[in-house]
Amino acid sequence: MYKYFLIAGFLLICSCANNKSGPVSNTDFTRYVDPFIGTGGHGHVFLGAHVPFGGVQAGPTNYSKGWDWCSGYHYSDSIVTGFSQLHLSGTGIGELGDVLITPYTGELKTSPGTIEDPLAGYASKYTHNDEIAKAGYYSVNLTRYNIHVELSATERVAVHKYTFPETEQAHIAINLTDGIGWDKPTEGFLKRVDSQTFTGYRFSTGWAKDQRLYYAIRLSKPVGSSQFFDDSKFVTGDSIKSEKVVGIFNFSTIKDTIIILKVGISPVSEKNALANIDAEVPGWNFEKVVSDANNLWNKELGKIIATGKNENDLRTFYTALYHAYTHPVLFDDNNGDYRGTDKQVYTNPGFTNYSVFSLWDTYRAEQPLFTLIQPERVNDMVNSMLNIYKQQGKLPIWHLMGNETDCMPGYSAIPVIADAYFKGFRGFDINLAFEAMKASSTRDDYGMKFIKEKGFIPADKEKESVSKALEYCISDWCIAQVAKKLGKTADYDYYSKRAALYSKYFDPIRQFMRAKLDNGDFREPFSPFQSIHEWGDYTEGNAWQYTWLVPQDVEGLIKLFGGDQPFLTKLDSLFVVTGDLGKNASSDISGLIGQYAHGNEPSHHISYLYAYAGQQWKTAERNRYIQRTLYTDKPDGLCGNEDCGQMSAWYIFSSIGFYPVNPASGTFVLGSPLFDTITIKLPDNKKFVLKASNNNENNIYIQSVKLNEKPYTHSYITYKDIMQGGILEIVMGPLPNKQFGTTTEDRPASVIYN
Repeated sequence: MYKYFLIAGFLLICSCANNKSGPVSNTDFTRYVDPFIGTGGHGHVFLGAHVPFGGVQAGPTNYSKGWDWCSGYHYSDSIVTGFSQLHLSGTGIGELGDVLITPYTGELKTSPGTIEDPLAGYASKYTHNDEIAKAGYYSVNLTRYNIHVELSATERVAVHKYTFPETEQAHIAINLTDGIGWDKPTEGFLKRVDSQTFTGYRFSTGWAKDQRLYYAIRLSKPVGSSQFFDDSKFVTGDSIKSEKVVGIFNFSTIKDTIIILKVGISPVSEKNALANIDAEVPGWNFEKVVSDANNLWNKELGKIIATGKNENDLRTFYTALYHAYTHPVLFDDNNGDYRGTDKQVYTNPGFTNYSVFSLWDTYRAEQPLFTLIQPERVNDMVNSMLNIYKQQGKLPIWHLMGNETDCMPGYSAIPVIADAYFKGFRGFDINLAFEAMKASSTRDDYGMKFIKEKGFIPADKEKESVSKALEYCISDWCIAQVAKKLGKTADYDYYSKRAALYSKYFDPIRQFMRAKLDNGDFREPFSPFQSIHEWGDYTEGNAWQYTWLVPQDVEGLIKLFGGDQPFLTKLDSLFVVTGDLGKNASSDISGLIGQYAHGNEPSHHISYLYAYAGQQWKTAERNRYIQRTLYTDKPDGLCGNEDCGQMSAWYIFSSIGFYPVNPASGTFVLGSPLFDTITIKLPDNKKFVLKASNNNENNIYIQSVKLNEKPYTHSYITYKDIMQGGILEIVMGPLPNKQFGTTTEDRPASVIYN
């Protein structure tokens, strides 16, 4: 019955869709990018102007009204306080919003206003009808002042273009106090270098405990006068240093006066911020900056060419790719300088430094995606992580602008580095990497002391004990495989045993992963829907969702259930069972299908587990349903936080037709391809093409497969096969081929495919 319900749902959705179809132009991919997707609901995505992986993200900032304003903007809003130079995309915690710049007219004011009185200062209303957002470009009309604002960016420079009306009282506010409302400035500095140049810095504390941003501003028109304020108190002189720095630039304008600001940022110095401007935006041609940004986006988006289906699918797909290219971000200067976690400045490091590593989220799919379509960046990202290890004594957990936040469980840089190594990336020191893996996994904090001493984490000693232990097992499996590759037998044996400790949390009677107390007993009372204890035993989830978090050893998990059929029965129940999550349930438990929670990352691999038990057709069925119901091309088109690209990475992989269940094994499990043809551009002018014939809303099941014209019976494909180039031909149909991928030899396995 479930199958026929899904098919009926697909037909209904299809009947409502725009049925225009055809190939994407080989050069114009940005026309399918809609940056508004995910700005509503709980997507938390960044809206504004940036380039792929750019260190600056210039965009509009609202007042912070709670969780859904983590990026600084939410589609439900209508008041803009200004335009900040740095933003996060899709996180569950807010931060950044540095250097808020706002043009306005009339009476001089030194703050935007307040949430209670939002227009008491220089903030303005706006409407979505007056907003335009494209890849690398954003514009809006400030209705209160009749000022037209346009933004674009290079890698380290934001470019603002303001078109003023005629007035004797035109102003531009430079605000180092207010941002998106999630951090606190600790020291700000602003100085006048000359009538068109200003520099300074903003130090702050928040999620990033010690963020240090240096900036420089060059204006196309000399400032008539400039005034500096400590909060609202006027300060004389050509510079100001305080916690609450505000600068006001004053002008007299005729109608349609254009003032352009080039805002360079640097983690190192004001001098480097100015040098970034000189290197990246030497002139004043705003349209060229916009065009160059668009060209950069087309180059990166064009690494995957999708053909077929309708405009809605293409917008959803290419916007997902656009979102996946937002983080990590460049965290260095044009000359290569960067500031490390130890706050020391490093020159000529020999690699491009990155930050904003949301690794608990992105190790699952986004980082493996980069090995396919951003291979030129992989070594630099790994080297960034290894140098973080050298500076702080452990690999990054959740690294933010040169700061370790220690957010989320696990040491999730390890699968990323292991995956890169197994896939043949050799632009980093594997011996240093293995040293870093061991150091990061043998600490005593976050429950690791108990792993070493007891073989499990007692729930009465450590919060979120189940989630932490299961994440550690995934990374420990990766360490074991690296040790094996390096011939380190003792380490291989040790970490292999640690990787199998997930079995200690499995209750064979209740058939859930459960918290264990210090005495070895399972915690009571127990609800698979709730985390009863005040600490919580699961991170942003419950037992229904975390029972499946064994992607490194799915065969072992199947054995715990008692074989394929009990495993499949339990897996089926996940997608239909409902229950009370409790009053303290995490907001991240969203996108529910039964108790499957697609809005949070620990669930992302689950629909692909059917293939490990010989029922790939159910993977296809579930995935097509998720694609069709939990992703749209509307502002609320994401069912949960974007989480720095992971939510989009799931969609990218799944609509192509496969997904990396084990993030470091080099294999991708087949699902249900959404497009008729996908072409992945590979290094050395190679291409990998996936063709899905007879593919439509009814024909969601794989009937047969050929790889390079030869029959292919596996329910997975390897990274090695993809990178060699070739053609994977998949014939789709309306009913399952229940024989496809059923034999043990044709199922994905928990081994390294290299």
